[in-house]
Amino acid sequence: MTSPLTSPTSEGRWTPRLWGTLLVLCAAMFLDALDVSMVGVALPSIGADLGLSTSALQWIVSGYILGYGGLLLLGGRAADLLGRRQVFLVALGVFALASLLGGLVDSGPLLIASRFVKGLSAAFTAPAGLSIITTTFPEGPLRNRALAIYTTCGATGYSMGLVFSGLLTEASWRLTMLLPAPIALIALLVGLKLLPRTERERGKGGYDIPGAVLGTASMLLLVFTVVEAPEVGWGSARTILSFAAVAVLLAAFVAVERRSPSPLIRLGVLRSGPQVRAQLGALTFVGSYIGFQFLVTLYMQQLLGWSALHTALAFLPAGALVALSATKVGAVIDRFGTARLMVLGFALMVTGYVLFLRIDLDPVYAAVILPTMLLVGSGFALTFPSLNVQATNGVDEHEQGMVSGLLNTSVQVGGAIFLAVVTAVVTANSPEGGDPSPQAVLDSYRPGLLVVTLIALAGLLITLTGLKTRREQPSVVVAKSTPQDKATPKEAERVAVRD
Repeated sequence: MTSPLTSPTSEGRWTPRLWGTLLVLCAAMFLDALDVSMVGVALPSIGADLGLSTSALQWIVSGYILGYGGLLLLGGRAADLLGRRQVFLVALGVFALASLLGGLVDSGPLLIASRFVKGLSAAFTAPAGLSIITTTFPEGPLRNRALAIYTTCGATGYSMGLVFSGLLTEASWRLTMLLPAPIALIALLVGLKLLPRTERERGKGGYDIPGAVLGTASMLLLVFTVVEAPEVGWGSARTILSFAAVAVLLAAFVAVERRSPSPLIRLGVLRSGPQVRAQLGALTFVGSYIGFQFLVTLYMQQLLGWSALHTALAFLPAGALVALSATKVGAVIDRFGTARLMVLGFALMVTGYVLFLRIDLDPVYAAVILPTMLLVGSGFALTFPSLNVQATNGVDEHEQGMVSGLLNTSVQVGGAIFLAVVTAVVTANSPEGGDPSPQAVLDSYRPGLLVVTLIALAGLLITLTGLKTRREQPSVVVAKSTPQDKATPKEAERVAVRD
């Protein structure tokens, strides 16, 4: 329910309070993304200081991903049922406390636990924050502009996390853990004053406890299995049994959701072509980029011998493009529509990835690396906001949290799954022997870069199917309760949304 205190003026201008509300939500999104990337550069220092093994260090990253990706579905629905403002503020407070503890502990297990709690908190702030935006700003140009700023803040946080980590780790790895705490605390205090109060969803069948348990368990096990698979082996009995268990849990989840009067995810939302393209687009978009950044970081630091800060600065042009586009992309979406921009964004990223295949052991940055960074940054600036706009357009207010949680789940699970796939491909092509030549190592990276390119190409092909849909045909029934939700199959077929 939109608050009159935060509504745009009749001329469409944003009030200072509305800007303040958006900045609070952007701060949380910035921190969520920052925390994903900032810890990577600090891992060697953490391991040396706390005496952690490589496998233990992995869980400092994976613990966050596990909590974040595993609980997003529950976080999105909780925002709808318990109140978006309440869920957002409580989770943001927990995030600030976990950040403080993470920078003070002297134990590896406690540090991993604090990272899991931070990921859990982000699983609630991300869908709650996105749904506050979509229920505060009316659908159309105002919402598109707000979502463009919001999503680019997340992308900027991810990019700047590399730079901040390189700078802060020079002094102490603990600063990388502590930095989010004061920012989160300030955002919490301002949010208490500015965030609009929203009504809770009541009288709609109660809480879907079985669905929440099955959905959360399936996502936690899926992310855990994917994170662990490269270590224990994709063909190991443990991995195969884990994937089988995920399939059983998901099947049970679908069965429960089909019968629940108040489902965690109303399956009718997936009858819409634009919604499905947004979810699959997010899966492949983030999956390709995370895999690309992982391989490029290894290439620059291990083969070229660049420092962490030098590597971070090499990524800076892409991040700068995303940041500079924040206030402009909304107007571009209004003019050309999400479908066209998603296709163009994916095409730019595919082109950038293909160009990066030219790398060698002595690259000229301006001629070899910079063009890819500019293309990938441009693609990111166009695609990520468009995915968020398309996923949330036309969705009933009481289901905005649900769709936001679903989109963020696609983002996190896509990143985890495809990073694991890229890592497995590189490992399978790694040279044997104790001291492989740099050229042999570089040759093992190329298949991984090719997989990254193919993932992005799959996203391009998926989004191309949206161009046949007339632009004026909005996804207004993406999450509305329509007759087909309770109709017979033949009746549902007659009223189903078509692309």
